[in-house]
Amino acid sequence: MKTLDHWLASPWRRSAVAVLVGALPVLAFPGPALWWWAWFALVPWILLARTAPGGRRAAYDGWCGGFGFVLAMHHWLLPNLHVFTFVIAALLGALWVPWGWLVRRTLGGAPSTGRVAAALVVLPSGWLLAELVRSWQGLGGPWGMLGASQWQVAPALRLASVGGVWLLSFLVVAVNVALAVLVAVRRARVPALAGLVATAAATSAAWVWSPRPDPDERAAIAVVQPGVVAGADSADRRFDREEQLTRRLADRDLDLIVWGESSVGFDLDDRPDLARRLAALSRETGADILVNVDARRSDKPGIYKSSVLVGPEGPTGDRYDKMRLVPFGEYVPFRSVLGWATSVGKAAGEDRRQGTEQVVMNVGDGLRIGPMVCFESAFPDMSRSLVADGAEVLVAQSSTSTFQHTWAPEQHASLAALRAAETGRPMVHATLTGVSAVYDANGARIGSWLGTDASASRVYEIPLTHGTTPYVRYGDWTVYAALETLAAWGAAEGVRSVRLRRSGRALPAPPARTAHGSPARPGR
Repeated sequence: MKTLDHWLASPWRRSAVAVLVGALPVLAFPGPALWWWAWFALVPWILLARTAPGGRRAAYDGWCGGFGFVLAMHHWLLPNLHVFTFVIAALLGALWVPWGWLVRRTLGGAPSTGRVAAALVVLPSGWLLAELVRSWQGLGGPWGMLGASQWQVAPALRLASVGGVWLLSFLVVAVNVALAVLVAVRRARVPALAGLVATAAATSAAWVWSPRPDPDERAAIAVVQPGVVAGADSADRRFDREEQLTRRLADRDLDLIVWGESSVGFDLDDRPDLARRLAALSRETGADILVNVDARRSDKPGIYKSSVLVGPEGPTGDRYDKMRLVPFGEYVPFRSVLGWATSVGKAAGEDRRQGTEQVVMNVGDGLRIGPMVCFESAFPDMSRSLVADGAEVLVAQSSTSTFQHTWAPEQHASLAALRAAETGRPMVHATLTGVSAVYDANGARIGSWLGTDASASRVYEIPLTHGTTPYVRYGDWTVYAALETLAAWGAAEGVRSVRLRRSGRALPAPPARTAHGSPARPGR
């Protein structure tokens, strides 16, 4: 243990360890998808930050760990953004600076029972603050939220219907804090065990009392996934392939057919021949077709990504223009400053234009769908808003073709399970090249995935539901509770500091405790 303490005394070695332990939670997400790993993957990071020689070093441990987490989560961006991937990881990693400081402040040295009890709610709240800021679309959105690692766990999905993915993140961090205390702070094992019991009780209560979606009728929705189509004239050849796959769906009594993101590479007003072919497909299959147009519009300037509904007579007029664009992939933030990213990677050469409002579309026999495009499925507020506006089925049109042989397609497909469970509505995730997937209103998978090696069309019988989940009704209450917790803890710390100063005593900083167990002199 003394040897380990001496080895970690080097700032560079300690930073390297912080990067490594920060990356550990990524194994809980697809592709490894070791969901159980998330419940203790933060323990090494917490143990490292609590033994930091000072608050400044603990904050730096938070930054290095955040860098490791973001870099590992988005490592599949490296072939496209190159060195800029490290820049993004460093910028976003700074969001965990306060969390690293909070770890040492609440658990450093030999914390009292009260401080450990506070840590069980303060540290998860601090983590949610980092996730909240990172969820801003301009910073890349909420891809890789810790709670999203639980997308295939039925009790966790039930919790998501109560407090969204935010509640899952909170509980996962709380359990990690409790386990870290059990490992390192023997005198405070009682509140740690109480935290574990409370988490189990919350999960059980949600399982028993949270309302379940009530099944109603069924809808037959088909997904068309053309597979990889590259090279010259790829847009025309992709359309031909999608047309062939759609014709196979004739006489299937469908309510809707969904094509993936960028499935049509031309504005339909500029290419009436394509509009006529789509209308013919709609008549042949007896179903409306939701395509996604990625092209320069003829009626306004700029390139848009738009979900367009086509019926037997052609485009119905229902259109949704993508609102939240992928930074660097579809636009370059602060292009005048960061435009150099286009010279070192495959960042967007021209910014796409943003839509202004979400749209609920009527298809089939009055079926109402809520379309989203690409990584908009990562934003829980967008699916919640669509369901509140009456959407019966959520639909995400996506294309992760650029990242075909990475973890990205499976990570993206898994997000739809969370959105379905949160809202109590089934969700269809349709892609160009996989992974395409469909989930019921509980977040359980319907049928099999269309993987990245598939070029096929598939029909899914989807149970429709009615009723409202607590998350749709009350929204992001977990986030507000976390912010109030941090504010209350900060106020209590401020009052304590004032009282100590008035009594003539200095505010004690928690002494660092080495792995061997002896206190070390705190640094500044």
